[in-house]
Amino acid sequence: MPNTKKTLPGHATEQNRFKTSKLTLLVDRFMTVLIKFGGALVITSVLGIFVFIVLQIWPLFAPPSVKPLKSIPLPDTKYALLGVDEWGAKPFLVASDGSLLVVDYETGETKDRSLNLGITGQVSAAFLNKREQKIILGTSNGQFVFVSPNHTSRESGGRQIIDVNPTAETPSSIGDPGMPITDIAYGDSGSSKLIVALQSDGETNRVTASLFKRKRSLMGKNKEEAAGTHDLTPLIPGRPEKILVPVTGDSVVVISESGKVSYLVLADGKFELRQSFTPFGDLANSHINVANFIFGDVSIAFASDSGENRIFSLFYPEGGKERLFGLTHEFPNLGASPVLLVSTLRNKAFLLGGGKELSLRYSTTESIRWQSRVPYPVSNAVISGKYQRLAVLDSSNTLHFFQINDPHPDSGWKALFGQVWYEGAPGPKWEWQSTGGSDDFEPKYSLVPLIFGTLKGTLYAMVFAVPIALLAALYTSQFLDPRFRSTVKPTMEVMASLPSVVLGFLAAIYIAPLIERQVPSLLLVVVGVPIVAAFSGFFWSHLPIQIRKFIRPGWEWIVFLPLLFASAGILWYLGPAFEAVAFVVTDPATGQKTADFRAWWPAVTGTSYDQRNSLVVGFMMGFAVIPIIFTIAEDALSNVPKPLITASMACGASRWQTALRVVMPTASAGIFSALMIGLGRAVGETMIVVMATGNTPIMEWNIFSGMRTLSANIAVELPEAPHHATLYRTLFLGALVLFLLTFAINTVAEVLRQHLREKFKTT
Repeated sequence: MPNTKKTLPGHATEQNRFKTSKLTLLVDRFMTVLIKFGGALVITSVLGIFVFIVLQIWPLFAPPSVKPLKSIPLPDTKYALLGVDEWGAKPFLVASDGSLLVVDYETGETKDRSLNLGITGQVSAAFLNKREQKIILGTSNGQFVFVSPNHTSRESGGRQIIDVNPTAETPSSIGDPGMPITDIAYGDSGSSKLIVALQSDGETNRVTASLFKRKRSLMGKNKEEAAGTHDLTPLIPGRPEKILVPVTGDSVVVISESGKVSYLVLADGKFELRQSFTPFGDLANSHINVANFIFGDVSIAFASDSGENRIFSLFYPEGGKERLFGLTHEFPNLGASPVLLVSTLRNKAFLLGGGKELSLRYSTTESIRWQSRVPYPVSNAVISGKYQRLAVLDSSNTLHFFQINDPHPDSGWKALFGQVWYEGAPGPKWEWQSTGGSDDFEPKYSLVPLIFGTLKGTLYAMVFAVPIALLAALYTSQFLDPRFRSTVKPTMEVMASLPSVVLGFLAAIYIAPLIERQVPSLLLVVVGVPIVAAFSGFFWSHLPIQIRKFIRPGWEWIVFLPLLFASAGILWYLGPAFEAVAFVVTDPATGQKTADFRAWWPAVTGTSYDQRNSLVVGFMMGFAVIPIIFTIAEDALSNVPKPLITASMACGASRWQTALRVVMPTASAGIFSALMIGLGRAVGETMIVVMATGNTPIMEWNIFSGMRTLSANIAVELPEAPHHATLYRTLFLGALVLFLLTFAINTVAEVLRQHLREKFKTT
């Protein structure tokens, strides 16, 4: 029988009712593709950021390269000195006859730029002050003369042209007249100049120092006046062979033929022997072949006949009041008898060479940046001021040029994560100090103090935040009246959105000074309020039911909250009296006793007390973390199935027993997630740490000392970091360490959360 059922107008047939329109299918397919594309784009972006960070970091660990460029033959004569301009374009040499030869790197031409030095003897010694770019020449008849190469730079036709216009000063005599000078050096501090010469007649070696004072006239001109001549020979044990003078011109280092080093200091117009030591006293042959100051003139690199290489630096020994030299670094043997040791004017690198071996080394990190065997015996070398070009003179008077590509010699695994013995320090340590007040400052890039500060700040914040947040969440979800819960939870969620810069500003301006004045009061409150709360709860639980029934369940806070506030106020008020009794310190100078926690703490513990310290950070960072932990934990606790709670209480369990043994285990996965999210917030916090601490990268668990975290360090130093410099790339490494730290924590947290979720699942 045919279907005679008619379809009313505007109504779909039974067949068409479930048919999806083409537009809906098209939109569905489009959104599916869009979502997939968006997900892939997010993953690609994250990977791209990671790759970008790695690319920025990689040069810190990339090996340096030293490539040969060209060789230029020189006239066959004896050269006493090899120098170069800042750019490495115009090396110059001083011959024994006093002539000055300039080499053009681009063309390979040599030009004789000799001057009338006014000397009668041969040049027997020469010294180049790299910082002043001035040469001092000593002659075979006891004279010395200053020569300035006077390099200037100009542009011509789009090219940089380096000109050399040498000038010479009037010769002078030093020491014994007519006695040949075998070694000479000088230091110029700006206000004074010290010239030291080693003279020898074959039988007797003498060391003479001449001091000149510089005075500035009313017209702005400098005038040098002789301030005395000193015979240092009687102060030197052994036969002097080589002398070194720091750029400050306030001391002299004399090396004897036996390998003994004498450190003489100028004080009150007189020289005194402060220290004598033998760098290679443990070897059968302690003779020192070559020695030179490292950039900064605080450390000296020594090399023995057999190729041992050690560095001695000035520092204050424990309990000492005067700086002395001590062994700080030791390098592997060169493998040949050294004939040259050349330092740079840019960093703590130096070149050691002997025979056919060349080795570029970095003193601070004890790393060999480059070492190679060349096909010719080396005799002299120089490194350009920009640490980009190396010129080596061989025994056949051929000048060989090398290109140095070593932008980050002060980095590496040891510098970034290991203990390093920095100049002036009494021993190796982890230290971060990226900038200093002088050109010879040695940057310190250890990330360990920053990692330590990150963990320290996070620990103190979580110690403060976790108990308060979890207990508050537990009470709000299980005990508080629902009418109040609807107000408390939104309030806490609003607090979570409070900007951290506001909290940091509040901590720096108000909280830190307040805590500094009232530390004993704060200690009483921190210890006393939990005790009062515990006793109050115990007392309330043991009251007769006839009394407790006057307070409805969930309204207990009306009684307890005023009690806690009152006890906190009383304990805070008792703080000064507590300080007067418990924190009395005696002034060792006057014997007077004072009650001051800020003086008592350093005297008793031996640690510092800073106004902006970890206690302030823990308090304010914990204040920022509490709303986050509370909100998530409260949601997890409130979402525990009600039948479980009802069943527990039906079995005779109290509300507290139910909350502790049923609710919390069931919600443990959510509680753990809350803790991890709060931990992540604390690890990555920036503004509170920057504003509430002294931002000092120190490694101590003292709660009253400051710290510096990875995130705070990046925020503070990245805007001032030179693009692609070592500091710039090290900050990116700090960001990667921070990412890996949080990634590891979150991974472990997720594994534990899944385990807890599986263990306490309710379905």
